[in-house]
Amino acid sequence: MFPTIRSLLLGTLASFSIFSYANEPQCDIDRPIVFAGFDWDSITFHNSVARYILEHGYGCATDEIPGSTIPLFNGMSRGNIDIAMEIWLQSVDELWREMEADGIAKTIGINVDDAKQAFFIPRYLVEGENAPAPDLKSVADLPRYAQLFADQEDPDKGRFYNCILGWSCEKTNTAKLYAYGLDKDFVNFRPGSGNAVASAVESAILRQKPILFYYWTPSWLIGKFSDELIILEEPAYDEAIWSNLLAATDKDADLTKVESATAYPDSQLAIGVTTAFAQSAPQTIEFLSRYHTSSEIVSEALADMRNNDTRDEAIAKRFLEKYPDLWIQWVSPEVATRINESL
Repeated sequence: MFPTIRSLLLGTLASFSIFSYANEPQCDIDRPIVFAGFDWDSITFHNSVARYILEHGYGCATDEIPGSTIPLFNGMSRGNIDIAMEIWLQSVDELWREMEADGIAKTIGINVDDAKQAFFIPRYLVEGENAPAPDLKSVADLPRYAQLFADQEDPDKGRFYNCILGWSCEKTNTAKLYAYGLDKDFVNFRPGSGNAVASAVESAILRQKPILFYYWTPSWLIGKFSDELIILEEPAYDEAIWSNLLAATDKDADLTKVESATAYPDSQLAIGVTTAFAQSAPQTIEFLSRYHTSSEIVSEALADMRNNDTRDEAIAKRFLEKYPDLWIQWVSPEVATRINESL
C-alpha cells in the first residue's frame, strides 16, 4: 500500500513542526530574569551584554533594578533580584560571604580577574623634555611635589582626589594617606559624585594640567586615557598589612592611627546569583558561569560607550560583533547561531 499525497504532506509538515520546535529557544523560567543595576558604569556594560544574550539566544525576558550595593543585595535576599554581574569581592567580601553562608546567594563565576585600583598621575608630568616632576615615581616622592598639585582652597597643600563619601575605597584611601604620611602635605578631597572626579581628571588631561587621583579599572576613564596615565608605585602588596588596614576601615577605627599600607591587590569581580534562581535556571547558570572578560576589554568598551553615547542593546551588539571568538565560548552552538542571526 502506497501513502497518499495528503499523508505525505501531513508527515512533512509534522516533521517540520517538530524540527522548528526543537530549535526554538526555551528560557529556563517564565518570568523576567532580574539584574542588579549597580551605580557604576561597568555594570551597564555587563548587564547589557548578558541581557542581550539571554533575550536573543535563550528566548528569555529580562529586567533590571537600579540602585547601590547594599539595597540591591537586600533585594537579592528578598528574591526581587536574581543576578549581580559584578561583585567586588575585596570590597564587599564580608556582606557577600554572609549571604552565601546563609544559603541566600552563591558565586558562580569570575567576570574579571585583573581589576586594578591605584593612585594615578598624568604621564606628561614625568616624561618629556619639560616635564615638571621627572623624579615622581612613587607615593614616597609626593611630599616633594605637593605644590604641583596645589589645592584651590588650601594652596599650601596639594590636592588628592579620593572616592566619594560612602564608598569603601574612600576609607581605604584615607587610611593610606595617613600611613604614608601624606595627610601633612595633601588635602584629602572627596568629590560629590563619581562623575565629578572623572570630569576633573578628564578636564585636567585635556588641558595638560597636574592632577593626583585614585581610580580603578575597568572604567571608561582609564580606557579612554590609558596611554596618558601612570600608576604611582606603592609598597608591594602584603596580605597581612592589607588585612590590618581593611580591619581598621571595617570597624570604623581611628584611621589616623594606621601606620602601614600597601598597594591594592588585583581584584576579582565575581558573578553572583540567588540560590533559588540557581536551582530554577540551569541553562542561564551554565552560560553565566562561563562569562569572562578582562579589565582591558571592559575599559575599552566603556570608553566606546562614552565617546559614542551608546547604551544598552547598542553597546552589547558592538561588543558581540567585535569579540565573537570570546563570547562564543560562553554558549552552545545553537545559541551562538541565534545570537549571530540577531546582530
